[in-house]
Amino acid sequence: MWRSGENETYQMGDVSQKTTWHRISVFRPGLRDVAYQYVKTGSRIYVEGKVDYGEYTDKNNVRRQATIIADNIIFLSDQMKEKP
Repeated sequence: MWRSGENETYQMGDVSQKTTWHRISVFRPGLRDVAYQYVKTGSRIYVEGKVDYGEYTDKNNVRRQATIIADNIIFLSDQMKEKP
């Protein structure tokens, strides 16, 4: 499981930015292996899947509700060129 963010920029006089974080879980063995190998901080990806609204309390006692269960991951940037 990892977290992914999306950015939005608003311009109302001042420029401000908001990041929305998504919890993503991958259970399919082949897809999970590819995700762990190639998804790194800053990777541009598109995730298709189902939203699980199961509620839980995290380690900081904050209630969380939604996780994306990934069925497919599409890489929007060339991961092979980005690998050191």
